[in-house]
Amino acid sequence: MKTAETDPVIAELHAVRDEHAARFDHDIGAIFEDIRATQKALGRECVRLPARRPDPSRGPEGS
Repeated sequence: MKTAETDPVIAELHAVRDEHAARFDHDIGAIFEDIRATQKALGRECVRLPARRPDPSRGPEGS
């Protein structure tokens, strides 16, 4: 089984993601603001799903 260390596609994906996050000092709000602006500029429809609440009966791990 390939892992992030051995799969070049996954390694590249992680590198791109890390580079993008670094541009925004790893501020998740700023990252998503950039993603939304890019989607709007491209004229793509953004899907917004309602927030899901954790089910307390499933325990701390959600299992």
